[in-house]
Amino acid sequence: MTDTFSLDVPLQGNFDDVIGTVTEALKAEGFGVLTRIDVDTVLKIKIDVDYRPYTILGACNPVLAHKALIARTDIGLMLPCNVTVEKSGEDECLVRFIDPAKMMSFATLGDNADLVAIGAEAAERIGRAAASLS
Repeated sequence: MTDTFSLDVPLQGNFDDVIGTVTEALKAEGFGVLTRIDVDTVLKIKIDVDYRPYTILGACNPVLAHKALIARTDIGLMLPCNVTVEKSGEDECLVRFIDPAKMMSFATLGDNADLVAIGAEAAERIGRAAASLS
């Protein structure tokens, strides 16, 4: 058993191009990017700290999100599915996709069969998006 909660994919390429590629891979699996947080920019503005390019994408599959909210309304605290893209070297990035199956097993969420099934479907879709980048 592993304690990781993400699917990690190293990618070659320009940081902004990688974000575009990841966004398209998610789109192919029914996820749209609802939010984008450029962490490096926020850290510079808020606390004047320089940090390597690091972006958090909030990805959402509306059909799965709706099903999850019907199953348990407080699941909104776990949405959207986050994906991070960070510059790890010259023309190298590390992309991390949250594992929705692990997310839906947090605390008592795993007691809800509907959420477990939704998490499994989301994990399958995220897994295909991640695999498509290799």
